[in-house]
Amino acid sequence: MDVERLAGWDAVLDGLREPLLADEARHNLALGILATARSSPEIYPELKGWVVRQHGTVVAGALRTPPHNLILVRPGRPGAIEALALAIDGEVPGVVGAVPEVDDFAKAWSGTRHIGLETRFDQRIYWLEEVRPTPTPPGRMRLATIGDLTLVLERFRAFSDEVRRSPVDSADDDPLPAMVENRLRSSEAGVALWEDAGQVVSLAGFGGPTPNGIRIGPVHTPREHRGRGWGTAVTAELTRLLLERGHRFCFLYTDLANPTSNAIYTRIGYEPVCDSREIAFVPGSV
Repeated sequence: MDVERLAGWDAVLDGLREPLLADEARHNLALGILATARSSPEIYPELKGWVVRQHGTVVAGALRTPPHNLILVRPGRPGAIEALALAIDGEVPGVVGAVPEVDDFAKAWSGTRHIGLETRFDQRIYWLEEVRPTPTPPGRMRLATIGDLTLVLERFRAFSDEVRRSPVDSADDDPLPAMVENRLRSSEAGVALWEDAGQVVSLAGFGGPTPNGIRIGPVHTPREHRGRGWGTAVTAELTRLLLERGHRFCFLYTDLANPTSNAIYTRIGYEPVCDSREIAFVPGSV
Protein backbone atom coordinates (compact mmCIF):
# COMPACT_ATOMS: atom_id res chain seq x y z
CA MET A 1 0.00 0.00 0.00
CA ASP A 2 1.15 3.54 -0.80
CA VAL A 3 0.60 6.50 1.54
CA GLU A 4 0.59 10.06 0.19
CA ARG A 5 0.79 13.17 2.36
CA LEU A 6 -1.43 16.12 1.38
CA ALA A 7 -1.47 19.79 2.38
CA GLY A 8 -4.38 22.24 2.25
CA TRP A 9 -8.13 21.70 2.40
CA ASP A 10 -8.53 21.40 -1.38
CA ALA A 11 -5.89 18.69 -1.77
CA VAL A 12 -7.18 16.79 1.28
CA LEU A 13 -10.78 16.93 0.09
CA ASP A 14 -9.81 15.88 -3.42
CA GLY A 15 -7.82 12.93 -2.10
CA LEU A 16 -10.37 11.74 0.47
CA ARG A 17 -13.63 12.74 -1.22
CA GLU A 18 -14.80 9.24 -2.19
CA PRO A 19 -14.46 7.51 1.21
CA LEU A 20 -15.70 10.57 3.10
CA LEU A 21 -18.88 10.86 1.05
CA ALA A 22 -19.46 7.10 1.09
CA ASP A 23 -20.51 7.53 4.74
CA GLU A 24 -21.30 11.20 5.29
CA ALA A 25 -22.72 10.72 8.78
CA ARG A 26 -19.72 8.74 10.03
CA HIS A 27 -17.33 11.34 8.59
CA ASN A 28 -19.31 14.49 9.41
CA LEU A 29 -16.55 15.86 11.65
CA ALA A 30 -13.89 15.62 8.94
CA LEU A 31 -16.23 17.01 6.28
CA GLY A 32 -17.24 19.87 8.56
CA ILE A 33 -13.61 20.80 9.22
CA LEU A 34 -12.89 20.82 5.49
CA ALA A 35 -15.92 23.05 4.87
CA THR A 36 -14.77 25.48 7.57
CA ALA A 37 -11.23 25.50 6.18
CA ARG A 38 -12.62 26.34 2.75
CA SER A 39 -14.76 29.25 3.97
CA SER A 40 -12.39 30.50 6.71
CA PRO A 41 -8.85 29.31 5.89
CA GLU A 42 -7.35 31.37 8.72
CA ILE A 43 -8.94 29.02 11.27
CA TYR A 44 -7.00 25.96 10.06
CA PRO A 45 -3.84 27.34 8.39
CA GLU A 46 -1.91 24.04 8.70
CA LEU A 47 -4.53 21.53 7.59
CA LYS A 48 -2.92 18.37 6.25
CA GLY A 49 -3.95 14.86 5.35
CA TRP A 50 -2.85 11.38 4.37
CA VAL A 51 -4.28 9.04 1.72
CA VAL A 52 -3.65 5.30 1.64
CA ARG A 53 -3.99 3.71 -1.80
CA GLN A 54 -3.96 0.11 -2.94
CA HIS A 55 -3.76 -0.45 -6.71
CA GLY A 56 -4.86 3.16 -7.19
CA THR A 57 -7.94 2.89 -4.96
CA VAL A 58 -8.20 4.99 -1.79
CA VAL A 59 -8.54 2.51 1.07
CA ALA A 60 -7.95 4.74 4.14
CA GLY A 61 -6.94 8.21 5.19
CA ALA A 62 -6.76 10.83 7.87
CA LEU A 63 -6.57 14.57 8.35
CA ARG A 64 -5.22 16.85 11.04
CA THR A 65 -5.29 20.52 12.00
CA PRO A 66 -2.31 20.98 14.36
CA PRO A 67 -2.16 21.10 17.34
CA HIS A 68 -5.36 19.03 17.40
CA ASN A 69 -5.85 15.27 17.19
CA LEU A 70 -5.71 13.16 14.08
CA ILE A 71 -9.14 12.40 12.56
CA LEU A 72 -9.58 9.06 10.81
CA VAL A 73 -11.39 8.02 7.64
CA ARG A 74 -12.97 4.58 7.62
CA PRO A 75 -10.61 1.98 6.08
CA GLY A 76 -11.71 -0.14 3.16
CA ARG A 77 -9.07 -2.86 3.22
CA PRO A 78 -7.35 -4.98 5.88
CA GLY A 79 -3.97 -3.53 6.77
CA ALA A 80 -4.79 0.00 5.60
CA ILE A 81 -4.92 1.43 9.13
CA GLU A 82 -1.58 -0.15 10.00
CA ALA A 83 -0.01 1.30 6.85
CA LEU A 84 -1.34 4.72 7.80
CA ALA A 85 0.06 4.51 11.32
CA LEU A 86 3.51 3.59 10.00
CA ALA A 87 3.55 6.43 7.46
CA ILE A 88 2.58 9.34 9.72
CA ASP A 89 5.66 10.91 11.26
CA GLY A 90 6.12 13.44 14.04
CA GLU A 91 4.27 13.82 17.30
CA VAL A 92 0.49 13.44 17.41
CA PRO A 93 -1.37 14.09 20.69
CA GLY A 94 -4.17 11.66 19.98
CA VAL A 95 -6.71 10.32 17.52
CA VAL A 96 -10.46 10.68 16.99
CA GLY A 97 -12.53 8.31 14.92
CA ALA A 98 -15.33 5.82 14.73
CA VAL A 99 -15.13 2.41 16.35
CA PRO A 100 -13.43 0.08 15.48
CA GLU A 101 -10.93 1.92 13.26
CA VAL A 102 -9.92 4.31 16.02
CA ASP A 103 -8.96 1.41 18.27
CA ASP A 104 -7.06 -0.31 15.46
CA PHE A 105 -5.09 2.83 14.68
CA ALA A 106 -4.29 3.54 18.34
CA LYS A 107 -3.03 -0.03 18.80
CA ALA A 108 -0.83 0.21 15.70
CA TRP A 109 0.49 3.65 16.66
CA SER A 110 1.27 2.57 20.21
CA GLY A 111 2.88 -0.67 19.12
CA THR A 112 5.39 0.99 16.81
CA ARG A 113 6.26 3.86 19.15
CA HIS A 114 5.95 2.19 22.55
CA ILE A 115 3.69 4.83 24.09
CA GLY A 116 0.61 4.53 26.27
CA LEU A 117 -3.04 4.99 25.36
CA GLU A 118 -5.76 6.75 27.32
CA THR A 119 -9.41 6.89 26.28
CA ARG A 120 -10.55 10.46 26.86
CA PHE A 121 -14.09 10.46 25.49
CA ASP A 122 -16.66 7.93 24.26
CA GLN A 123 -19.44 9.30 22.10
CA ARG A 124 -22.20 8.17 19.77
CA ILE A 125 -22.93 9.77 16.40
CA TYR A 126 -26.60 10.26 15.54
CA TRP A 127 -28.38 11.54 12.46
CA LEU A 128 -31.92 12.64 11.65
CA GLU A 129 -33.94 13.30 8.50
CA GLU A 130 -37.29 14.22 10.06
CA VAL A 131 -38.16 15.71 13.46
CA ARG A 132 -40.76 13.89 15.53
CA PRO A 133 -43.38 15.95 17.39
CA THR A 134 -42.35 16.68 20.98
CA PRO A 135 -44.03 18.68 23.78
CA THR A 136 -43.14 22.37 23.67
CA PRO A 137 -42.26 23.99 27.02
CA PRO A 138 -42.73 27.71 27.75
CA GLY A 139 -40.58 30.11 25.78
CA ARG A 140 -39.31 30.41 22.23
CA MET A 141 -36.15 29.96 20.17
CA ARG A 142 -34.11 32.72 18.57
CA LEU A 143 -30.72 32.74 16.85
CA ALA A 144 -27.91 34.38 18.79
CA THR A 145 -26.19 37.50 17.46
CA ILE A 146 -22.74 38.92 18.14
CA GLY A 147 -24.37 40.85 20.98
CA ASP A 148 -24.81 37.52 22.77
CA LEU A 149 -21.07 36.75 22.64
CA THR A 150 -20.42 36.97 26.39
CA LEU A 151 -23.37 34.77 27.30
CA VAL A 152 -22.64 32.16 24.62
CA LEU A 153 -18.96 32.02 25.58
CA GLU A 154 -19.93 31.48 29.21
CA ARG A 155 -22.29 28.63 28.29
CA PHE A 156 -19.79 27.00 25.90
CA ARG A 157 -17.15 27.10 28.62
CA ALA A 158 -19.57 25.53 31.11
CA PHE A 159 -20.33 22.76 28.58
CA SER A 160 -16.62 22.08 28.05
CA ASP A 161 -16.00 21.95 31.79
CA GLU A 162 -18.74 19.35 32.20
CA VAL A 163 -18.00 17.01 29.30
CA ARG A 164 -14.25 17.08 29.76
CA ARG A 165 -14.69 16.82 33.51
CA SER A 166 -11.96 19.42 34.03
CA PRO A 167 -11.95 23.22 33.70
CA VAL A 168 -11.13 24.84 30.36
CA ASP A 169 -8.00 26.96 30.39
CA SER A 170 -8.96 30.64 30.47
CA ALA A 171 -5.50 32.02 29.72
CA ASP A 172 -4.77 34.51 26.97
CA ASP A 173 -4.11 31.72 24.45
CA ASP A 174 -7.51 30.11 25.08
CA PRO A 175 -8.98 29.42 21.60
CA LEU A 176 -12.60 29.36 22.79
CA PRO A 177 -13.39 33.13 22.53
CA ALA A 178 -12.21 33.32 18.91
CA MET A 179 -14.07 30.12 18.05
CA VAL A 180 -17.33 31.38 19.54
CA GLU A 181 -17.02 34.78 17.87
CA ASN A 182 -16.32 33.16 14.50
CA ARG A 183 -19.38 30.95 14.93
CA LEU A 184 -21.63 33.91 15.69
CA ARG A 185 -20.35 35.82 12.64
CA SER A 186 -20.40 32.86 10.25
CA SER A 187 -23.02 32.30 7.58
CA GLU A 188 -22.54 28.52 7.90
CA ALA A 189 -22.72 28.22 11.70
CA GLY A 190 -24.41 29.77 14.71
CA VAL A 191 -26.10 29.28 18.04
CA ALA A 192 -29.80 28.93 18.88
CA LEU A 193 -31.04 30.24 22.23
CA TRP A 194 -34.21 29.16 24.04
CA GLU A 195 -35.64 32.04 26.06
CA ASP A 196 -38.34 31.97 28.70
CA ALA A 197 -39.51 35.04 30.61
CA GLY A 198 -36.58 37.04 29.23
CA GLN A 199 -33.97 34.53 30.36
CA VAL A 200 -31.82 32.24 28.19
CA VAL A 201 -32.47 28.79 29.66
CA SER A 202 -30.83 26.56 27.03
CA LEU A 203 -28.78 26.74 23.84
CA ALA A 204 -27.70 24.62 20.90
CA GLY A 205 -24.88 25.38 18.50
CA PHE A 206 -24.63 24.32 14.87
CA GLY A 207 -21.91 24.29 12.22
CA GLY A 208 -19.55 22.02 10.32
CA PRO A 209 -21.72 21.65 7.20
CA THR A 210 -21.28 18.62 4.96
CA PRO A 211 -22.49 18.39 1.35
CA ASN A 212 -25.94 17.25 2.51
CA GLY A 213 -26.08 17.87 6.26
CA ILE A 214 -24.92 19.91 9.20
CA ARG A 215 -23.83 19.15 12.76
CA ILE A 216 -25.65 20.33 15.89
CA GLY A 217 -23.69 20.94 19.08
CA PRO A 218 -22.92 21.73 21.72
CA VAL A 219 -26.27 21.58 23.49
CA HIS A 220 -26.20 23.00 27.02
CA THR A 221 -28.76 23.73 29.70
CA PRO A 222 -27.54 25.10 33.06
CA ARG A 223 -28.15 22.69 35.93
CA GLU A 224 -30.77 24.91 37.54
CA HIS A 225 -32.88 24.79 34.34
CA ARG A 226 -32.70 21.07 33.60
CA GLY A 227 -35.61 18.66 33.66
CA ARG A 228 -38.08 21.10 32.11
CA GLY A 229 -37.75 20.14 28.44
CA TRP A 230 -35.82 23.20 27.28
CA GLY A 231 -32.81 21.25 25.95
CA THR A 232 -35.12 19.00 23.97
CA ALA A 233 -37.07 21.97 22.66
CA VAL A 234 -34.10 24.01 21.44
CA THR A 235 -32.55 20.95 19.77
CA ALA A 236 -35.81 19.97 18.05
CA GLU A 237 -36.62 23.50 16.91
CA LEU A 238 -33.08 24.14 15.62
CA THR A 239 -33.05 20.79 13.81
CA ARG A 240 -36.38 21.66 12.18
CA LEU A 241 -35.03 25.07 11.10
CA LEU A 242 -31.88 23.59 9.55
CA LEU A 243 -33.89 21.01 7.61
CA GLU A 244 -36.16 23.79 6.36
CA ARG A 245 -33.08 25.66 5.17
CA GLY A 246 -32.32 22.81 2.79
CA HIS A 247 -30.11 20.38 4.69
CA ARG A 248 -31.18 16.78 4.05
CA PHE A 249 -30.17 15.64 7.51
CA CYS A 250 -28.57 16.78 10.77
CA PHE A 251 -25.89 15.10 12.90
CA LEU A 252 -24.96 15.30 16.54
CA TYR A 253 -22.62 13.65 19.02
CA THR A 254 -23.67 12.46 22.47
CA ASP A 255 -21.63 11.52 25.51
CA LEU A 256 -22.13 7.81 26.12
CA ALA A 257 -21.73 8.50 29.84
CA ASN A 258 -24.89 10.63 29.74
CA PRO A 259 -27.96 8.39 29.18
CA THR A 260 -30.31 11.36 29.59
CA SER A 261 -29.03 13.19 26.52
CA ASN A 262 -29.05 10.01 24.43
CA ALA A 263 -32.71 9.43 25.36
CA ILE A 264 -33.64 13.03 24.56
CA TYR A 265 -32.26 12.93 21.04
CA THR A 266 -33.86 9.60 20.15
CA ARG A 267 -37.23 11.03 21.20
CA ILE A 268 -36.72 13.87 18.72
CA GLY A 269 -36.01 11.34 15.97
CA TYR A 270 -32.23 11.00 15.90
CA GLU A 271 -30.96 7.51 15.07
CA PRO A 272 -27.55 6.05 16.02
CA VAL A 273 -24.91 5.75 13.30
CA CYS A 274 -21.84 4.47 15.13
CA ASP A 275 -19.77 5.03 18.24
CA SER A 276 -16.82 7.41 18.24
CA ARG A 277 -13.83 7.60 20.55
CA GLU A 278 -11.05 10.05 21.40
CA ILE A 279 -7.81 8.39 22.45
CA ALA A 280 -4.79 10.28 23.77
CA PHE A 281 -1.21 9.12 23.20
CA VAL A 282 0.76 9.28 26.44
CA PRO A 283 4.54 9.26 25.94
CA GLY A 284 6.57 7.56 28.64
CA SER A 285 3.65 5.63 30.12
CA VAL A 286 4.69 2.22 28.79
